[in-house]
Amino acid sequence: MGSSRPRDDAKAAPTEAVPSVSASDRAPRDRGRDPETANFETHGDVAVVTSFDGLKLKDDLLRGIYAYGFEKPSAIQQRAIQPIISGRDVIAQAQSGTGKTATFAISALQRIEPSLRETQAIILSPTRELATQIHAVVHALGDFMKVNCHACIGGTAVGEDMRKLEQGQHVVSGTPGRVFDLLKRRMLRPRDVKMLILDEADEMLGLGFKEQIYDVYRYLPAGTQVVILSATLPPDVLELTSKFTTDPIRILVKRDELTLEGIRQFYVSVEKEEWKFETLCDLYDSLTITQAVIFCNTKRKVDWVAEKMKEADFTVVSMHGDMNQKDRDAIMQEFRRGTSRVLITTDVWARGIDVQQVSLVINYDLPLSRELYIHRIGRSGRFGRKGVAINFVKTGEAKILRDIETFYSTHIDEMPMNL
Repeated sequence: MGSSRPRDDAKAAPTEAVPSVSASDRAPRDRGRDPETANFETHGDVAVVTSFDGLKLKDDLLRGIYAYGFEKPSAIQQRAIQPIISGRDVIAQAQSGTGKTATFAISALQRIEPSLRETQAIILSPTRELATQIHAVVHALGDFMKVNCHACIGGTAVGEDMRKLEQGQHVVSGTPGRVFDLLKRRMLRPRDVKMLILDEADEMLGLGFKEQIYDVYRYLPAGTQVVILSATLPPDVLELTSKFTTDPIRILVKRDELTLEGIRQFYVSVEKEEWKFETLCDLYDSLTITQAVIFCNTKRKVDWVAEKMKEADFTVVSMHGDMNQKDRDAIMQEFRRGTSRVLITTDVWARGIDVQQVSLVINYDLPLSRELYIHRIGRSGRFGRKGVAINFVKTGEAKILRDIETFYSTHIDEMPMNL
């Protein structure tokens, strides 16, 4: 779709001549829309396709979908796959656990040409674990298509990325920093890229990643399709999307429609911070019925709680962003297998990570933003399964809980003794 020139000649490696690029090509697209008056309602003409067969997908892709265990598309898949495979820019919002990953994975696999051994779709995620999980989903769904997909993430050897990319990868799933580095080194060739997918867009377009996203975007061919997905899309993020998208199809769930159906929510009043630990110990037997994730707001708190639990002879594992990638991968693998039943973590685990057996989430600390709440508790009750969320609420934090209730039009009850 369009020419394959880099968008920013300043980023080019000195070993290769680059055609001149106009200023309009170098800057992210801004179509002159007034963000204050932009209408972000769902497009009225979005068709609902209720079967995978009805989407007219490639036979080998359909085989992969059914082999993966999918029987019929979820609500977001029924609405978003068709516009994405038509080549339109798309902004889609749906709650956690409703199949967003498969939505863009299926769409990317439908759009790529397997006979062309070049990168045709780039998927960016805010965490290494999520990028790795997306890589696994693309591989599984594309199993019968002989599609190559590689995860380009920080904390791993760049040399391995270079070797894999040289072999030819149809889809790259990665974190913004590593993908930009590989584009800059000219190891990731952008000329045949036709899709840029931003998962968890509210975080990707936040201050932490916005510039890196711009840097990646400038390297891609003019006219590259942009697909933006998230469980939450605050107004400021929706405004930013106008810089990347052209006349996008909007498939948005209104805030009061962001239901937490299937997830029972409770709170436990704890007068002091130090009482939280005793409460957690009291709950331990309930945590290990299936699998549980415990969220803390800081890495230091994660380490402290994990250490205290182990000292009290409780079996737990912990993970946060300061750990090296090898340890993080080992912990994730252990937790996915069910060898470990209780994981203590920061919000590095709050977005998009899918472990089907997780049925209980505990907010040891209430999240720092309302948006994070739905990402965290969406770790339970994945894809319509039942789940429970328990919030530890200190004296003075009741207002934060009420704000969350109002924001999501939900109800959080005091936890009964016999839960």
